[in-house]
Amino acid sequence: MKFYKIIYFLFILTVAKYTSAQIIDNTPSFKNSGNTYIRFQYDNDFFTKTDEYYTQGIHVELVDPSLKKNPLSNLLLSLKNSDKKYGLSIDHFGYTPTSIRSNEILFEDRPFCGNLSVKSFVIATDSKNQQRLSSAIVTGIMDPAAGGKEMQTTIHQWLNNTIPQGWQHQIKNDVIINYNINYEKKLLNHNNNFLLNGTGDIKLGTHDNKISAGMNFMAGNFNNPYQPMKEKIKKVTYYLYGQAKAGFTAYDATLQGGIVNKNSPYTIAAKDITRLTFQGDYGIVVQFNKLYLEYSQSILTKEFTSGKFHRWGGFSIGISL
Repeated sequence: MKFYKIIYFLFILTVAKYTSAQIIDNTPSFKNSGNTYIRFQYDNDFFTKTDEYYTQGIHVELVDPSLKKNPLSNLLLSLKNSDKKYGLSIDHFGYTPTSIRSNEILFEDRPFCGNLSVKSFVIATDSKNQQRLSSAIVTGIMDPAAGGKEMQTTIHQWLNNTIPQGWQHQIKNDVIINYNINYEKKLLNHNNNFLLNGTGDIKLGTHDNKISAGMNFMAGNFNNPYQPMKEKIKKVTYYLYGQAKAGFTAYDATLQGGIVNKNSPYTIAAKDITRLTFQGDYGIVVQFNKLYLEYSQSILTKEFTSGKFHRWGGFSIGISL
């Protein structure tokens, strides 16, 4: 119990120190990791041998019943007669153009951008109707105050890589306030060895305005993510997952700049945004007793007319409390 309190205290201290884009999303059913846990995820396009666009992401989350007392939880959506998991996460993301060796603005390329935010979320599972509704409020800040330059420079120094140039041209400071909703509905489940879901997302706010829909699956040996929280679960699970989504983007602050501060030295014009995008994610998950391990890869079609496809990878480590 003392160890749990220490972990919780350190987490709250971290939140107090750091308050983003929603690239990392651990609310889908294939990310299921118990009812009370702490989890760390790290993304980097180094895993796909690139160093551009969405170049790095760090995510720390805590799911615990006590977070129901979070004042923002009263603003989150839910489902009737559902089991609910309440969570809090910290996200720190960095975006760069295709080259970090130039001190000049690279026009027709992605602008430099850093994001730092806190996400309050709830995952509501309706076992009777085999559906899940996740909602989240994201608050934070983007660009120089978010420390994107410092994050990438430090990582490159550790790895003895090229020190990034050009961060002085990054998007200017602005606020992140977003409301995100994810819905999943079971389409097929065969003996908890194969699960197929339909899924949809809506993101509204100062950072992301986007709607998307698609399907995901799990294949292997897993616990039914729609089962009641009180039911017994397997202690050892392992499975593959995949997800495909089509999305329509109305506004993306990491490309177009914030909605308050219009003084950024370089952004992508609205007319050059690729409105329709496709994203694919796949990975492998192994859970042994209280330990959660995951490795994933993602691919995203071009987000602006002069851009190109982008790939990245990541890994997660979680511990049930």
